[in-house]
Formats: sequence, C-alpha cells, structure tokens
Amino acid sequence: MRLGYSTNSVGDVDPLDAIPVLRDLGYRSLAITLDHHTIDPFADDRPTRVARWRKALAAAGMTCVVETGARHLLDAAVKHEPTLVSSDPNARARRVDFTRRAIDVAADLDAEGVSLWSGIVRDSAPADTVWTRLSGGLAAIIDHAARRGMIVSFEPEPGMFIDTLVRAGRLFDRLGHPGPLRLTVDIGHMECMGERPFATHLAPWKGLVANVHVDDMLACRHEHLPLGTGDVDLAAAVAALAAVGYRGGLHVELPRQSHCWRETARQSASILQQTVPGTESG
Repeated sequence: MRLGYSTNSVGDVDPLDAIPVLRDLGYRSLAITLDHHTIDPFADDRPTRVARWRKALAAAGMTCVVETGARHLLDAAVKHEPTLVSSDPNARARRVDFTRRAIDVAADLDAEGVSLWSGIVRDSAPADTVWTRLSGGLAAIIDHAARRGMIVSFEPEPGMFIDTLVRAGRLFDRLGHPGPLRLTVDIGHMECMGERPFATHLAPWKGLVANVHVDDMLACRHEHLPLGTGDVDLAAAVAALAAVGYRGGLHVELPRQSHCWRETARQSASILQQTVPGTESG
C-alpha cells in the first residue's frame, strides 16, 4: 500500500504547490477532489489544468484518484447538492453529467479511479423510489466509465442513503456487480457506523476495494479526527485491507485540519509509516 493524501485536506496554498511537500514526506498517491481551485470539469481551461496536474504528479512520481465530493461546486448554497438521490430528475441529471466529466478528467490524468457516494435523501420518498433514483443514475455513470476504461468506487457515507458496507452490498447486488464498480473504504466511517471488527466487515469485499480514505473517528460521531486521536485501530484496519487484496493509496482525509496541513501531513505520514509494512522509505 502507498501513503496518500487528499487535496480537500490542503488549505491556504495552491494544491499543486503542496505536491512536492507531500512527496518529500513519503506520500506517493493523491486523492484529487475536483473543485474550483483544483480541476473544474466545467471550466473552459480544463485541458490546461489537467496538463498541469499530470506534469506535477509525474514529477513527484505520484499516482492519483479522482474524488467527486466538492462541497459547493454544483450548488453554491447547499453542500454536496444535487446528488444521485435528489428528488428533481433534472438535478440528478446534473450530478450524472458532473460524474461523467469527472471520469473523463480521471482518464486524462491516468487516474486509478473515480470515487463517489449516494447523497442525502431530503424528501419523503419511499425507499424503493430512492433505490430507483440511485440505481438509474449509477447505471449511466458505470456505462460511461466502462467506455473510458475507468473504475468507479462507491463510498458509504454516514448520513447518506448508502451509509454502511451492508447497504453498499445491497446496491452492488441491485446493479448486478458491473465490471467497473468497486468500493471506496473510509476506515473512520466504519468506526463511526460500528462496522467492527474491520476484518469481518471487509472480508466479503475481497478484490473489490479500489480506494481508501484514512482518518480517525469516534463511534457514532461523524467527525474526521487526526490519526491516533479517536477509536480507530489503524493496524487492524490496514491488516484487514491487506487481507482483501488492497494495494493502493491510503489517502489521509482530514479537511478540518486543512489550515495546518503541513503538520497534519507530517504527523500522519509518521504514524502510517510505523503502521503499514513497506512504507518506511516512501
């Protein structure tokens, strides 16, 4: 596994300028959240931005994944909206269009995949209706990913329609486990939702984990905490991920510490290098 960091956890600087710093700390993978200040997939200068990121990643010897969780890229007023479970079909179509564009950006970056989630249900629609909304939007996204040769990794998120690995499994079953569909694991989310021990809950996902977010968290409290300050057994989580065949990036995701990202990145790298076999020298 490779040490990784998330652009949503870098503050006060151009994220491109953070890449050499992260490289020197031992990070070898970057989770790039598409946004106004990174790569806006709707911007006229998208090709130029992609070229800059490709060059910076290549110079640092880093791989990447693309994240689609920007808070206000699609709606300046409401966090994360619209989503794949929004009540308005036109709004859901905007999320699908955005995700297709994210897949195109990922392909242009030679990224390892694109990560996404379901969204919060904000109306009183019955569960079957919400499942239909989500499945329909994801099917269109997966078709596009297959055409571009790109992996799509689905992340269970506390508070959203798909919030646990069990519900993610139901989603995969409904979709028939299509080839491009994989799982994004956030070990803090697993702690928050009581999905312990890690090995037991991850065992059914052998060969299907394609992206990992690393943070600490307390049980029943969705707050990303610096490593070593919550209830997560990091060594157990890493061992469980290794057991299901995961070999990709362990992307530190601590947006609330973005104002002190250099120290957070340094401390996180030190802890991960002590925990993850083979990462001591980067």
